[in-house]
Amino acid sequence: MTLPALLRSRPLLTTAIVMAVWIVASLTTPGFGSWPHLRYLLELASVIGLVGAGQTLVVVAGGIDLSVAAIVTLTTIALPLFTFGWDGSGLVAVIGVLALATGVGIVNGLGVAYLRVHPMIMTLAMATFLQGVLILLAGGSAVSLDNPIVAWLGSARPFGFSACIMLWIVIAALVLYLLHATPLGARFFALGTNPVVARLSGVNTGATMLCAYGLSGLLCGVAGLLALGMNGQGYIGIGDPYLLASIAAVVLGGTSILGGRGTYAGTLPGAVLLVTITALITVVNASPGLRDVLFGALVLGLLLLSGREAVRR
Repeated sequence: MTLPALLRSRPLLTTAIVMAVWIVASLTTPGFGSWPHLRYLLELASVIGLVGAGQTLVVVAGGIDLSVAAIVTLTTIALPLFTFGWDGSGLVAVIGVLALATGVGIVNGLGVAYLRVHPMIMTLAMATFLQGVLILLAGGSAVSLDNPIVAWLGSARPFGFSACIMLWIVIAALVLYLLHATPLGARFFALGTNPVVARLSGVNTGATMLCAYGLSGLLCGVAGLLALGMNGQGYIGIGDPYLLASIAAVVLGGTSILGGRGTYAGTLPGAVLLVTITALITVVNASPGLRDVLFGALVLGLLLLSGREAVRR
């Protein structure tokens, strides 16, 4: 592939940037390029990547989900509520919290699609509501992990490869198939490109938006389970870092914030790049504030560049 073609393909360009950063960091930072450290970065990226998967679907469909962080936290805090003594495997609890997360996403979709509430307002209101519920559920205490399935997902490394990374790979393949090889994926793109034309073409825009937000809630639930498994406990604010990171990964991967164009193939390296940047900041002992400044500047810059598309559409 020629250089101009590479520059026009945001997923390939982002992947190339990740590889270049890894190579330079491996040559200049002792231990950075070791397999255990790179595996650790991918484990961290898997959570962002899963939240970014749902965010990608919603953004492609012309919306945005500002409740993803609250849904991740809700999943970690609510798991004990679905835990019963007779369920030794923990499967019922996992299904219960995933259903709860999906339900929150569906409520978001109902508000956006049928009540005509702006996506930012609807999902921000939902996030605020969930934060209040979480305070009532957990107060200021942390929730300990007591679920075999979640513990295995967060720590198991079969054949030296993390279970959470393998789960991310499987879900990534399913999301890519959904977006680019199914009628539902085509409806997501049509809705994000022009909702009026999509409706006149026979697309059930309400049901399509409902599916996008429902899937976002489900994927955030899976991400919450991984975060709980890797941390060993859930607490208020555990999902906060994933809101900005998910939006940054989506836009960095080339998905238009205006909707109708993009691919999860770009969000994948976008998530890895964000985790790598954070790791490099940590290596040089930079303050947490610098990380926030970097993320904020990155998102603002990408949004400003994406906003130029409005003139052409």
